Amino acid sequence: MRTLAIVGPTASGKSALAVAVALRWGTAEIVSTDSMQVYRGMDIGTATPSKAERQGIVHRMIDVWDPDHAVSVAEFQALARHEINEAAGGGSLPIVVGGSGLYVSAVLDDLRFPGTDPQIRGHLEAELQTLGPEVLHRRLTEVDPVAAAEILPSNGRRIVRALEVIELTGQPFVARLPQPVDLFDTLRVGLEIPRDVLDERIARRVDEMWAQGFVQEVRTLAGLGLRSTPTASRALGYQQVLDFLSGDLTESQARGQTVEATRRFARRQQRWFRRDDRIRWLNYDYPSLVDDVVALVRSAAST
Repeated sequence: MRTLAIVGPTASGKSALAVAVALRWGTAEIVSTDSMQVYRGMDIGTATPSKAERQGIVHRMIDVWDPDHAVSVAEFQALARHEINEAAGGGSLPIVVGGSGLYVSAVLDDLRFPGTDPQIRGHLEAELQTLGPEVLHRRLTEVDPVAAAEILPSNGRRIVRALEVIELTGQPFVARLPQPVDLFDTLRVGLEIPRDVLDERIARRVDEMWAQGFVQEVRTLAGLGLRSTPTASRALGYQQVLDFLSGDLTESQARGQTVEATRRFARRQQRWFRRDDRIRWLNYDYPSLVDDVVALVRSAAST
């Protein structure tokens, strides 16, 4: 089964390119691998494509779960693979878009996750509550610096999972990720963008989020219990605005920290994808970018 994956850092234009390619291809559906776009109501901060931006193209793995549902990578993996198979089974080209390297790999590669141990998990989660994620992140940095570099210091859930796997297996967490093996017949296209241009685009995106009512979106979600969710509340921007609403940050500080956190996340995405030699890199602003991607898919489909 032929699948197209469009990867690269956040704010590089992946979603818009996916829609343009889908329109040009004619029978295509988009499957998001963004771990936060799956949450209902978290639209502005995750840059979920609006109905108008989707231009009639079916988008899967968007607005699937409420924010109080702690979605594991394994659960996300199973549903996303199902959606890819459904799209292909209906005669459409599945176009996989977005997300961190881990989630893209979890969906497209033959990647299996170690089990869990309730006792170890419970102990680590108790430490998370009493010590905070930054302390556990420093511990992770000591035992597995590669994994720590890929996980936000504020993402307590992923830090706990990494430490749990290390304790279970006696190996570094990243070492548990084998050399990638395609589960689907996938053509991978990456968007290459200069760092200074990307930084500016990220700052502009955050400005647009605020203009679109991001603070009100977070305020509404906070009223529905966002603060108590283990994953959604720690999404880029949401944590910072929650801190503003709690009085721990000024609005200007929340905005600035959102820009910086997003830039750091984009760097991690770039490092992850650069390690994958299956990706065909194209300049984000090629005048013929859509035509080039469609041509690559046609060429791959004919081989």
